[in-house]
Amino acid sequence: MDENPLPEVTEQFARTLAPEPDEVIAEMDAKADREGFPTVGPAVGGWLRLLARLVDATRVFEFGSGFGYSAYWIAPAIPADGEIVLTEIDADELDEARGFLDRGGFTDRAVFEHGDAIETIEEYAGPFDVVLIDNEKHRYTEAFEAVRETVPVGGVVVADNAIEAGPLDFEAVRALLAGEDIDTNEPSRGIADYLERVRDDPDFETGLLPLGEGVAVSVRVD
Repeated sequence: MDENPLPEVTEQFARTLAPEPDEVIAEMDAKADREGFPTVGPAVGGWLRLLARLVDATRVFEFGSGFGYSAYWIAPAIPADGEIVLTEIDADELDEARGFLDRGGFTDRAVFEHGDAIETIEEYAGPFDVVLIDNEKHRYTEAFEAVRETVPVGGVVVADNAIEAGPLDFEAVRALLAGEDIDTNEPSRGIADYLERVRDDPDFETGLLPLGEGVAVSVRVD
């Protein structure tokens, strides 16, 4: 899509309510703007931290961590003896994430895994109170299936880019969710498949957070 379907005023207002970014987050935001690197942004970052606090999260797993932006927002909500697992296929980005979290004083609760996130989760038994899915869009459903059984009742699975992301076609996603048989690109079909999967899962309830590029939040209820 050429135009983000989410209103900018909502994003701006949400930012005024989010926790005040520290100097490390400010540097990460500047890096993202300078390099055109996609992050969830401060409005969604503040929500991720709040969600972690609401569920008293002690363990977090991320499918795709980039240079650690989301993890840095979440980390203050995790106790020092807790754990947030960052996964990233790009070794240089993972090194940057390690540096940023070290500067923030959060490496005591961070684990840095280089490699494919869906392969990495197989090495962990859980439970994970918060899961962030932000890897390749066509693999969102695969990620959910891989982590589903590690999420306890009350835990949440959060998926970024539910509305907007690069080649994602929002109208195509809406059409697919409405049951229409249309031809579209792989990322759009991947997001639609994921949203349909979590919507129809009897053990989860899902809602949409209309911030950033759209965040689907699924809580385990059974």
